[in-house]
Amino acid sequence: MKSSKTFLCLLLILAALSASLTGCASNMENEVNPQNSLLTPGSDDSSVTGASEDSDVATTNEPYVAINEVNAADNEAYAAANETYETANEAYVAAASAFHDSDGIDDNGYWNGVRALDLVELFDISAVAFPASDYPIDPAKVESAMISYLRKTAPMEQITDRPVAEGDKINFDFIGTTDGYAPDELSNTNMTIRLDNVIAAQIIGHTPGETFEAYGTVSDYEIEELRGKDTVVVVTVNYIYQPVEPELTDAYIAENYSTSNNWNSVAEMRAKFEEDLKADSIYRYIVYHLIPQTPVSSIPAALTQHGFDEKVTIHNNSAINSKMSLEDYLAKFYDTRSLEEVIKTYASGYTHDLKKSLVVQAIAEKTGMVVTSDELQTYYSDNYNADRYETDLRKHGEPYMKQQLLEDKVINYIKEHLV
Repeated sequence: MKSSKTFLCLLLILAALSASLTGCASNMENEVNPQNSLLTPGSDDSSVTGASEDSDVATTNEPYVAINEVNAADNEAYAAANETYETANEAYVAAASAFHDSDGIDDNGYWNGVRALDLVELFDISAVAFPASDYPIDPAKVESAMISYLRKTAPMEQITDRPVAEGDKINFDFIGTTDGYAPDELSNTNMTIRLDNVIAAQIIGHTPGETFEAYGTVSDYEIEELRGKDTVVVVTVNYIYQPVEPELTDAYIAENYSTSNNWNSVAEMRAKFEEDLKADSIYRYIVYHLIPQTPVSSIPAALTQHGFDEKVTIHNNSAINSKMSLEDYLAKFYDTRSLEEVIKTYASGYTHDLKKSLVVQAIAEKTGMVVTSDELQTYYSDNYNADRYETDLRKHGEPYMKQQLLEDKVINYIKEHLV
C-alpha cells in the first residue's frame, strides 16, 4: 500500500514541476526587486504608492471577477442539468437494479425449469472428428509467436553507463521534504517505473549514480497545512533496466527456460507452441462451428426475456455512467431513441448465445455434469486473485458464475472425446 501511495505522491510532485519552477523564479525576482519592497508606513510615498497599487489590483482583478461570474452561471446550469438527468434516470436505475445475471439459473448452473435435451438435437460426441486439415499449423506463425514470447520474458540487465532516456525503465531512490518535514509517503528505495509520463522531464538526461533535486507540490498531504506547499525531492537513479536481446538457439533456451518452462532446446519450445496452437484451433472449431451448427428446435420465452433484460440493463447502466438519459445516450451512440430498435438490431447476437447455452446444458444433462460451489471457488483460487471471487459473486451471483464455468467444462469434455 505504501509503494502505491508513494508513487502517487511522487507523480503529483513531479507533474507540478514547471509551475513550481516558474513560481520560484517569480518569488526570487520579488525578493531582489526594490520596487516591490514595502515602504515605511506613514510616508507620503507610501500613501501614493498604496493608492496606485490598489487601483492596479482592482484593474487586474476585473477579468477574474468576470470569469468567476461566468463559472458561477455555468455551475448553476450544470446543477439544473444534473437534476434533470437524475429525475429522468430514476426509472432506468430502477430497471437496471431489478435485473440480475443469475435470474432464472439454478444452483447447478442450469436454466430453471428447462430440459435442454428436449430442445437440442445433440450430436454423438464420440463420432465427431476434428478436421485438422481445415486448421493447419503455420510454421511461420509458430516461430513468430516463439520470438514474441522470448522478447516479453527476456531477462533484464542493469545499465549504468549512459544517461536515462525517454521510455526507459529505471530503478531509483527518492526522499521528499516539505517545510523540513519528510513523511513516509514521500520516500522510497528501489522503486521501478517506466519513463513515459510527467516524471520523464525531470529524470531524463541524468546518469545512474547521480543524485539531484526535483521540485513540485503535493495537493493531498494528510497534514492539511502542508498541502500545496513547495516540496523538494532528492532523487538518486540506481540503474536502467534493459532487456537482453533473446536468441532462438538451444543454448539460450536451455540457459533461461530449463527451470521455468522445462525447455532445453528450440525443438522442445516449438513443440509446446504447436500444441497450444492446435488446442486453440480445436477450441475455435467447437465454439464457432460445432456448437452453433447443432440444431435447436426453439428457445424458451423465459430465456429470450433474460437475454432482452440483460441488454436493457447494459444500456441502462451505460447511460447512467455517462450521466445521460437513456434516450439521449441511444441518440448519441446509436442514432435512435428507441431501446427496442437497438436491441432488435443485436438480437441475433444474444440469440446465438442462448442457443449455445442450451447446447452446453444438453451435453451437461446427458453426462450428468454440474458445477459445485467448492469447484467454483477452487477454479477462482487457481486462476484469479483473492478478491476476484467475491467481486464476481456480488456482481453476477453464484448461479451465473456456475453456468459460465459449466460451459468451460463442457468444451473441455468435447475436446477430450473428439476423434
